[in-house]
Formats: sequence, structure tokens, C-alpha cells
Amino acid sequence: MNDINTIRQFRHDLYDCFVKAKGALFNTIDALLTETSAKSFPELSQSPWFERKWSSLYEAFEDGRIDEKRMREVFALSLPKADAEKWLWLGIDASKIARPDAVTSADRTAQHVHNLPECKNPVTFGWQFSTLVVLPPTPRSWTYILDQQRVSSQTTAIEVATTQLARLLPHLPAKTIVALDRGYDATWLWCRCSGLGIGILGRLKNNRCLYRVAPVPTGKKGAPRKDGDKLQPKDVTTHAEPDGTWKGMDSKERPVEVTWWKQMHVKQARWLQLTVLRVVRPHATNKKRDPRVSWFVWIGEPEADLAQIALGYALRFGQEHGYRFDKQALLWEQPRLRTPEQFERWSHVVAMVHNHLVLARDLVEPERRPWESTQRPATPQQVRHAINKLLPRLGTPARPPQPRGKSKGRSKGAQIHKATRFPVVRKRPKLPPIVPL
Repeated sequence: MNDINTIRQFRHDLYDCFVKAKGALFNTIDALLTETSAKSFPELSQSPWFERKWSSLYEAFEDGRIDEKRMREVFALSLPKADAEKWLWLGIDASKIARPDAVTSADRTAQHVHNLPECKNPVTFGWQFSTLVVLPPTPRSWTYILDQQRVSSQTTAIEVATTQLARLLPHLPAKTIVALDRGYDATWLWCRCSGLGIGILGRLKNNRCLYRVAPVPTGKKGAPRKDGDKLQPKDVTTHAEPDGTWKGMDSKERPVEVTWWKQMHVKQARWLQLTVLRVVRPHATNKKRDPRVSWFVWIGEPEADLAQIALGYALRFGQEHGYRFDKQALLWEQPRLRTPEQFERWSHVVAMVHNHLVLARDLVEPERRPWESTQRPATPQQVRHAINKLLPRLGTPARPPQPRGKSKGRSKGAQIHKATRFPVVRKRPKLPPIVPL
């Protein structure tokens, strides 16, 4: 549990992360924390905690600068303390910010749109952000953001995720597991993460081919076999005998079965030892969002409790709830900022506000609406409704604004040119070649 001095120090450290437009950017944090009725970006200026005019919102993200390295250090040092005997679960995922009509915004890429009705081309255009979070003990919105970075057109979400993990590795305990969804089923990523010294639990695609240890050479003519028998999730005939099976109940007292195969590998990286896990949930509806059979790959301690690790993958869905809170309540998608750099600064401010709420959840009494259940745990939005009572005790490190009078306006004879148009970058770069670590 955090005390008020911890939150106050967190706020002062964040203020030091701002290089330019420090006061306006920090006022935006307090406005976003408190103005729960705001439905658009300019409405944040109506908060009593934003001491400037509404136009200063846009100017802050146009002129401001944030020391991202310092910000990541502050997030990592303020990480809620976990039990040393338990695993620390992290999640990495990428989320899109749709900007299909923003022709004056640079570096927009094609983004697949999930959860749409069947159509010929479920694609939009915009920016993509990779987010590394600490997952809560139950799949809820209480994620803690460690890093949020835009995926440029010159790289991929997989490369960005690897960079994010490597940067934060010194701040992570040894008992750390990173949960990845099927979009990160890539041999290059597995090879890069295998040298980090932490556990990787990734969802497998059904057509992924893995191989057992090659058999002993027979002495016959020809080269000896490099790979053993194949294992492919969608092909039942390739499963053969597993190395272990566990049957029990999940956290909701529903039957579940976990099966694993050790010492597996892929042809592109035979040196990399993998463990394949299969989770069978008879109670599932067997739809796309609720499959009855799920497959995973484990890269980490081979003697770890594989059954509990496989069941722990359910914690990853807390990141989806965190994304929903950021977009619906914290207006992450709302501001129509022109450049990707401006939107990156806004994304960092959203992450700061999100982490504010996580650290302050034990210091305020959540405010529930009359129709909201008192039997359920408090949500970040309910804590946000009550944060107004805490902010006066915390204070603000930002200096009061200095009135500068009326602007002189444009100089006589100034020519206003049409904003530059940028094409959409449709082709994504490929992953680098695999190099053994």
C-alpha cells in the first residue's frame, strides 16, 4: 500500500520529466485526472485544475518535450511491490489509433481492425502503440503502465516489444513472466527474449510446426536427421505422448486440463529449447473469443510449475480492460493532434494519469454511482471520481501561469501555406534475420 508521500514524490518526479511547457503539461495531467465529465480534448480546459486557456492544451503538446528515458525510470521505480515468492506478470500488446482521414499526419500505416462484422477489407489507417504493463492479480483494468511507445513505419511491433523489455530488464525481478498473444508468435522474438533471463509465455497459432529431439543416428548412408517427429497443434495425429499432464480446477472452480511437451524446437532455431503447453477447458463455448483448446509456448525455467503458468495466461486479458479504460474514460483516441510526436506526448500523459490512479487507489474512497454494485471491487473510473478529494493534499509542483497579454498576431504580409499531405505507408518492414545468442 502506498502512502501520500509516495504519491507526492511520484508527482514531483513526473514533473521533472517535462523539459518544455512543464506547467501546461502537468496541468493537463491534473485536468485529465479530475474532469470525468469531459467527452472531448478541449473540455479538459474546463477543469479548475487547468489554470490556462483552452488553446494552451494544443500549444502544450506542440511545444512541449518529455524526457522519455527519465519517465520510464520513474514508472519502474514506482512499480507496486509484488510478493517476492510469486511471479510478476507483464503483458505486451499493440493498439491502434485510427486516423483514416488525417491526410496531413505523417507516418500513418495500415492497421487491421478487430471485432468487426465480416467484410472484405477490415483495415483502417493510423498509428500503432506498443504498451508494456504490469498485469493485476485478476483480469481487471488495474494495469500499471511501464512503457508506451509508437510503432513507426520503419519497424514492427515485435521489434519494439523486444526493445521495451530489454530497456526495463534491470528494474524487473528474476521471477517475471511476459504474456504474449498470437500476434507475437515469431521465432525471432523467441530467440531475442531467450537471453533476457525472464519467462516468456506466448500463444501459439494452430498451424505452427514444432519438432522433437532428433533421433540417434542409425549409421546408414546419408546425413543424420536434424529434427525429430513434428508436433502441430491443429493436427491431432502429431501430438503423440506428452511429457506431463495435470488435471484440476481453475480460479473459478471449473475443470481444466494442462498437457505439456518438453525439449521442442523450431527448424529456424534448433538451439532454442521450447516447452509446448495445451490447455483444455471443457466448459468453454469454443467460439473465437472463448476457445476450448489453447496452445502456448513457454521459454523459461523448465522445472517451473507449468500447470500454474499456463493457467496464469488468463491474466493477460487485464491489458484489454486497461486499453478500454484508457480509450473510453481517459480519451486516449480523442485529441486530433497533427503530428505523431504530439500524439506520443499525449500518450505519455495518459499513461501518467493511469498510473496515478493505480498508486492512489488505496488512499481514496471510491465514488460509486447509485446503479453501481458495492459488492464488486472498485474500478479505476470510480477512484477517478473521488481523486478530487486527494489532489489538494498532494499539491502541484507546477508554477502558476504568467499572463503575457494579447498576442500580436501574424506579421503583416505573412503567407499561410497549405499543410503538407502525407501518403499512407502500406508496406511493413520484415523482421531481421535470426542470430543465435
